[in-house]
Amino acid sequence: MGPVWSHSCCLDDLAVLFVVPEATEVLDTGAGWARRWIATWRSAQGEVVSPVRDLAAFEWPASRPARAFAWRPGQRHRPGLAYSSGTGRLHGFESLAERRVLLALDFVGGMTEVLSQPFTLKFTTCRRPVRHTPDFLALTRGTALLIDVRPADLIKPDDAVKFAAAQRAAGAVGWQYAVVAGWRPQPWAALEALSARRRAMSDPLGLLPELLELTADQPRRLGELVAATSWPTLARAYLLHLLWSRRLTVDLALPLGDQSWIYLPRMD
Repeated sequence: MGPVWSHSCCLDDLAVLFVVPEATEVLDTGAGWARRWIATWRSAQGEVVSPVRDLAAFEWPASRPARAFAWRPGQRHRPGLAYSSGTGRLHGFESLAERRVLLALDFVGGMTEVLSQPFTLKFTTCRRPVRHTPDFLALTRGTALLIDVRPADLIKPDDAVKFAAAQRAAGAVGWQYAVVAGWRPQPWAALEALSARRRAMSDPLGLLPELLELTADQPRRLGELVAATSWPTLARAYLLHLLWSRRLTVDLALPLGDQSWIYLPRMD
């Protein structure tokens, strides 16, 4: 794979996405399908039901997960809550694979809100009615991204039909859709290292101007860069924070270490 620059990468650069089939021979997509297919949201006042064509009209702040995140002895998946520095809140996930998606969305940035288990889609096929609850809805200032998470080796034909229906429903209101089926190993390893320093950090020692000045004219290797600062040990931690926050950049496709080249991002 080519370079994956940390300051400009997107979810596609980090994840392996499943190619969703159209499944037009299975789905009921005749005239008026966007009116017949419905979405059920949950709010504090109860359930809100709307046709798919009105998905984007729902008031996001009133949303609650379509299903509860349950913990019980012996379960095979691992649910939990993950913090997002972008929203400043905890978000629910039902598996470690979903937790990775929340971390990746936090790094990619640009999200104004992330809803876990946002709604239940009720659609019809040529055989029967089907229900499907997507895993996340990530909202941005211009559009939204509906996301399902399923490891590639666990995707069955029935899952592919559900994904096709979710993709069609998202497209009906101008949303994007993706199924995260895996992760690119090297970018993900680097992302996990950067995430250790993703929370806001103060800079009483003035490391920010030092690091930016040292990389202004030419890139520097990570080890040499931190050694050239006034406080090398502290600069290493702050440098990881600057990479996470996209003030500096590194190629995530290469191993992250002292020999990594650190660049000042070009803003053209």
